[in-house]
Amino acid sequence: MTADTEQRTQHPYYMHDAVLGQPDAIAALLEREKEPVASLAERLAGAERIHLVGIGTSWHAALVGEHLLRTIAGRGDARAWNSFEFCAYPPALSARDAVVVLSHRGTKLYSARALELARSAGASTALVTGIGSAARVDLADSVVRTSQGERSSAFTISHTTAMTALAMVAAETGAIANNPAAAQLGRDLDGLPHLMETAMEQEAVVRRWVRQVAESDRHYFTGWGPNASTAYETALKIKETSYSTCEGFQLEQYLHGPFVATDAGCSVTFIAPPGPGLERARAIMAATNATGAYTATVVEDGDSETARRADNAILMPATPEALTPMVYLVPLQLFTYWLADELGHNPDVFRLDDPTHLAARDHYTL
Repeated sequence: MTADTEQRTQHPYYMHDAVLGQPDAIAALLEREKEPVASLAERLAGAERIHLVGIGTSWHAALVGEHLLRTIAGRGDARAWNSFEFCAYPPALSARDAVVVLSHRGTKLYSARALELARSAGASTALVTGIGSAARVDLADSVVRTSQGERSSAFTISHTTAMTALAMVAAETGAIANNPAAAQLGRDLDGLPHLMETAMEQEAVVRRWVRQVAESDRHYFTGWGPNASTAYETALKIKETSYSTCEGFQLEQYLHGPFVATDAGCSVTFIAPPGPGLERARAIMAATNATGAYTATVVEDGDSETARRADNAILMPATPEALTPMVYLVPLQLFTYWLADELGHNPDVFRLDDPTHLAARDHYTL
């Protein structure tokens, strides 16, 4: 959204519409994109190396895609790249490589250059992009469409549909290799829209949480595995919508420096589904409580051991780990939205209603 686009000036902003629209968009994607996903999976199965390339929120989706391709499809060669780094320090690409570029609107400078670079090197190319986007589909051998373009600059529905598309691709690629985990993910994906709807039932709890921490000096978010990306994405969205001091960390990395900056002025949220990081998260949560910081956790309903350690617990339906980056992100999107509203900011406009930031755009191109 630009400063001269029609704006909403109070709730519901466009971001809220997008968050609530995710179950239907994901259900439509699961049905509509079966053939494009299967085509892309065939290309990935025949490649020696897989590169997932994106910037900003799309890089966070690429991180989830890398995790899923490694764990579900058995592709230890999969790597997520920041688009700028991919272009500045490109790998030695050849016809043996597959490059998947993620771009919601298709307009980001370095993501477009990454696609051009891959095509010129003879690599197999693919786009995961929005319906009606401006992406250079003529440079892609495969195109998977995610969702309609968003009217808010705080991308939500386009992110969860991109991650869903990558989960579909991981399931199909793994199925080609007869990986049992892939077949299970394929079945689990059918239930994703319902899980997203169930996660949205926590909105009232989230609004109370926002009121409790809106005056915090700093907001920290932590996660592990595919939900390190969830922590990064939540922090990014809060910066985009509330302009607050906020950081996302891989769980263990939080201890190695950032924890020293934790005190009574902070709110710290632990994204803590069942998994190999759960015991460590509980220990770090106890340490965080000892500093006087406010603690929250997004946790599976029924995990009273984790929930009781936090000042606030947001309860999620039982969800396969591969789908938690989508499901557990929902209450964090709602947190982002209501925090912006509480602080008096329009979450849709990327701060382009501020003349100083509007003038700053003259100095760069996204």
